[in-house]
Amino acid sequence: MLLSGCNLTVLDPQGAVGEQQRDLIVLSIIFMLLIVLVVFILLTVFIVKYRETNEHKEYTPDADGNHKLEIIWTIIPIIIVTVLSVPTVYTIYNLEEVPETESDEDPLVVHATSVNWKWIFSYPEEDIETINYLNIPVERPVLFKLTSADSMASFWVPQLGGQRYNMAGMQTELYLQAREEGTYDGRNANFTGEGFAEMTFDVNAIEKPEFEEWVTEVQEEAPELTQETYDQFMVPGHVGEYTFSSTHLDWVDHAMDAEYALEARAEQGYVPVNPHSPHEEHDLDLDIDIVEDAEVGSTETEDTEPVEASDPHEHH
Repeated sequence: MLLSGCNLTVLDPQGAVGEQQRDLIVLSIIFMLLIVLVVFILLTVFIVKYRETNEHKEYTPDADGNHKLEIIWTIIPIIIVTVLSVPTVYTIYNLEEVPETESDEDPLVVHATSVNWKWIFSYPEEDIETINYLNIPVERPVLFKLTSADSMASFWVPQLGGQRYNMAGMQTELYLQAREEGTYDGRNANFTGEGFAEMTFDVNAIEKPEFEEWVTEVQEEAPELTQETYDQFMVPGHVGEYTFSSTHLDWVDHAMDAEYALEARAEQGYVPVNPHSPHEEHDLDLDIDIVEDAEVGSTETEDTEPVEASDPHEHH
């Protein structure tokens, strides 16, 4: 009842990775609650047994050099840490493996690049790039290759799995999987400045035929991503959802080039301003003529409204 206003999505996972992490969290909570229960029971016993009015005025405990007590209060913490460590280590190593599925499909590879304050998703095998949303097929594992164009962010889709950091000049990897159709909220879980709160994205889990149809449609109808267009996304700010039929991996990999975003901003005359200035705007007015692409980026699932690539001149 006290948490009725909270949305505990972490404890309502919709994929194999999230379920393993949920199970570990629940196991740890139950075990620690048992420890707390034992401590309070012993505390109650000692308070009652050794209270001042219980004829224990002559009680003079001698614990100094008591080997039995020293062994007990040394062994018990070791047991507690061991019981918590074994399933934790097992789960951590298991999460580094490809989630098990009924099919033998290879994981879908998606490069997730963070840049203040937006998310860029690249499908190298499909030659598709999206901004602030991505589509994935249900049941198929997804290998996210994470990096950043500037600040260190944290990629997190609570219902699909735990977070992992995006860092410029390096790459980390994360496996996720969705078992049910739907749209899952993703966000940056690491503070990256004033626009951090709205640095969110949608993960649309759709059936395989629908995913393949979307890929074909984007490849045939969406505009290609040019380097000039991409450089505009390097400027800090918020944008809507965009879809392109090529990726920025053709000319830059931020895991190998940590300075690219800074150079792109300098070429466009971007000057950092005081983040506490009341007149600072965080919405970008991009000079990108892709209005005709509005329908290409749309997806629809059973539980959600269509997600559309937005008008480039519409602020969010």
